[in-house]
Amino acid sequence: MDDWIDYYDSTHTIYASKLHRDLHFQVIARDIVGYIPSPDAVVLDYSCGEALSAAKVAESCMTLILAEPAPGVRGRLIARFAPNTKIRVRSLDELRNMQEGSIDLVVMNSVAQYMSEAEFDAALAVIRRLLKPSGKFVLGDVLRPDVGMLRDVLALLMFAARNGFLKDALVGLVATALSDYRQLRTKVGLQRYSEADILARLKNAGLSAVRAPKNIGYNPWRMTFEARPAPGRA
Repeated sequence: MDDWIDYYDSTHTIYASKLHRDLHFQVIARDIVGYIPSPDAVVLDYSCGEALSAAKVAESCMTLILAEPAPGVRGRLIARFAPNTKIRVRSLDELRNMQEGSIDLVVMNSVAQYMSEAEFDAALAVIRRLLKPSGKFVLGDVLRPDVGMLRDVLALLMFAARNGFLKDALVGLVATALSDYRQLRTKVGLQRYSEADILARLKNAGLSAVRAPKNIGYNPWRMTFEARPAPGRA
């Protein structure tokens, strides 16, 4: 995961335009809000990235913890949300020292593809420990082995056409094809999981899960899963 952390900590061109970037985070925030169980919930966004719309999520819960591995991104989060007393920024290492059973909702969105299988399993163990017995884990935007990059391109173009930045998206796709992202994706690759693979990994982590009817975000060809602590499994 270190190569991807370094990439997202750099000045990258993954978004076609400012509008694309802003809408991306707005859609994710909207979908996360839909999972928040109550206004007094404690919510953890695991490997949250820039989380530009986190304030919207924080409006619907008591506490929002933004956990981010990239130090540069984490610094920007701290500066951006310093005035918001409902938002706390943490490193992934700090999660290991948090109180067991203290989180109502954990969201890990568009992260699993950047982890090795061992890193993913280790993250699930941390998440399982942090969840309250009544808590929920939402694993979003999981890449499938039977769906290639062309569907990602199509999802972006459909999203762009609906929201008025199609020209920028087309230009951005060309830029991405020539960028460090494309080279890194070719060199390191992205992890893909079938529905059965994810359900088995969640079960092994002590979580009872089902696939959600709708993915978080705008890509309908990726998967989201909803999981709860399995009774008697720690």
